[in-house]
Amino acid sequence: MSAFEQKITRGVLWSAVDVLLRQGSQFVILIVMARILSPEDFGTMALLALFVGLANVFVDGGFGSALIQRQRITHTDESTVFFFNLGMGLIVLLTLCALAPYIALLFDKPILRPLTYVMAANVFINAFGSIHTTLLTKELNLKLVAKIGGIASTLSGGLAVYLALQGFGVWSLAIQTVTTSLLSVLLLWKWHAWRPLRTFSLSSLRSYFRFGGYLLIVSFVDILHTNLYSLLIGKFYQIREVGFYDRAQKTQLLPVNFIMLVINRVAFSTFSSLAEDKEKLARAFRKAQRLVMFVNIPLALMMIVLAEPIIQTLFGEKWLASAPILQVLGISALLWPMHILNTNVLMAQGRSDLFFNIMLIKKTVSISLTVIGSFYGIIAIAWAQVAASLFSLVVNAYYSRVFLNYGVLKQVRDLLPSLSLGAFAGASVWLALRHSDLVYYLDLILGISLGGLIYTAIAYAARINTLSEIIGLVRRRSEQS
Repeated sequence: MSAFEQKITRGVLWSAVDVLLRQGSQFVILIVMARILSPEDFGTMALLALFVGLANVFVDGGFGSALIQRQRITHTDESTVFFFNLGMGLIVLLTLCALAPYIALLFDKPILRPLTYVMAANVFINAFGSIHTTLLTKELNLKLVAKIGGIASTLSGGLAVYLALQGFGVWSLAIQTVTTSLLSVLLLWKWHAWRPLRTFSLSSLRSYFRFGGYLLIVSFVDILHTNLYSLLIGKFYQIREVGFYDRAQKTQLLPVNFIMLVINRVAFSTFSSLAEDKEKLARAFRKAQRLVMFVNIPLALMMIVLAEPIIQTLFGEKWLASAPILQVLGISALLWPMHILNTNVLMAQGRSDLFFNIMLIKKTVSISLTVIGSFYGIIAIAWAQVAASLFSLVVNAYYSRVFLNYGVLKQVRDLLPSLSLGAFAGASVWLALRHSDLVYYLDLILGISLGGLIYTAIAYAARINTLSEIIGLVRRRSEQS
């Protein structure tokens, strides 16, 4: 294995460790919190997701991705982006504080005013650590990210559980978010050597704006689309319904986030380094797609089939209204890694202009579908997300066909073995549990075990190449350890 491949492998490994420590600990804490707090508490925090998400977009400005994409950057470039982030963070902090009374009035919920102040401060805190995280990602030096993420998530999660048990309600969630950010920033500055120069270059900022500026607009529209449900449900339905939908969406994204946070950090840097060799880039893209989807397909299908026992086991009976929403959103989870990898390939080639065009088209359609769906109920909003996901996949893959001759039809054809196996395993689990009288958590254990056994056994018996590649990667990693 070459030094470059070893670097990628190490990056994937430590990214996986980081995700397990950070996302795993956060999810365990979330399970505990969901059993203590009410759906309305989570719904209240979700109401602010749209405003806070848009604020974070303005703070970054797309320049973090621009630094990763460009192969040669200077300390002046890094310092300029750092001070830009701080300046935008301060502007966003003041803007959100000014908007806080109106946000509370919009949803007729006074507690949103002080909560907005706290979350605005959190956006500003995050700005101090943005460059450190960007540079660590660019270098594929994710061991330190894993260490910091694990410590910050565990300590803030423990504090949140304590506060929830003491009756702090929604404030325990807000304090958890701020504590995570504060600890992460402090540890990044303590354990990472980078420090800014006392300089700010307008020419440097302008040079990154062509790439970052497009991403700023795209990220703005993406956040609007992703969190629009909270605004619509919170305004036209009950806030507890926001909590149910938010819980279903977060659960749906759990396996996808695990896979994509592991791959995404490495994929963009790797694809960027191969951007000048289209043939190598196409091979890397195709292989990444097969490997990621081989793992994601059974996870998404099991989530659809086992939605009800998943919700009951993890969060308790009071969250059961999230189960039908989870089943619908699971279809979107099935396709999500394909979206991410296709867009990563396009960004890695520096074509943020084309990325901007396709994102604007698909997000405009997605937002329109979500608004239309809101007139017909919560489940209709979820189905609107599925329709938008299918449309977006076709749009995302268009330029993969143009530049790499690897469009959506070829991608689906490569994935047919995994899709067929996943569908068979999912149908088998559904038939086996359809008339089950077992307790819900036993249904979950039996369903996951049976589905995983069927999927893996048939893949091995049929000698599916992707399974062999995964086994080979694991063996090589074991030999190096």
